[in-house]
Amino acid sequence: MKKKILIVAAAVLVLVSAPWLWTTLSAVGHVHDEADAPAADVVIVLGTQVAADRRTPEKRLEGRLRTAAALVSAGRARAILVSGDGGGDSGDETAAMTGFLTGELGMDPALVMADPQGLDTYDSCARAHEKYGITKALVVTQAYHLRRAVTLCRSLGIDAEGVKARCDGCGVALLAEKSVRDYFASGKAAWDVLTTAG
Repeated sequence: MKKKILIVAAAVLVLVSAPWLWTTLSAVGHVHDEADAPAADVVIVLGTQVAADRRTPEKRLEGRLRTAAALVSAGRARAILVSGDGGGDSGDETAAMTGFLTGELGMDPALVMADPQGLDTYDSCARAHEKYGITKALVVTQAYHLRRAVTLCRSLGIDAEGVKARCDGCGVALLAEKSVRDYFASGKAAWDVLTTAG
């Protein structure tokens, strides 16, 4: 009886882990540090929580934006697409992102595009390809999110390479929490791709 329970438990674990394995293995060879990033047409910065003032990015989002700006400055890309929820619970992600890039970091506004309908990672990748015509991009987000983001973008027609965003102030507890969240979010990613294929 115990053996059967163990076999069933192992089968369930494999089934539940399959989407995470897909996102992890599909991204192999496509994840880079900032210094080793290849060249691409554009950097896609994925949105996340805005700071308490609802106008500026919080630390993780700021890290993504600083990484993206550094990639453009280094000639790895020519422009940035910020993609996020324009009506998010914490505030307008894309407005905060655009304002930080063009204000705090002094980027030319002509180099920054904003998609306020990137409500999740899937939507950001799908819209980058379908609405903005992006076929080759660097995707910037923190390491715990990067493999899923790269896999989704590549599955949706973008030749995507991931670049690990700076993560100042990311403690062990936060990284563990976000990694667990991303493990389960991989199931939604697989479902979104399967149900919209073709």
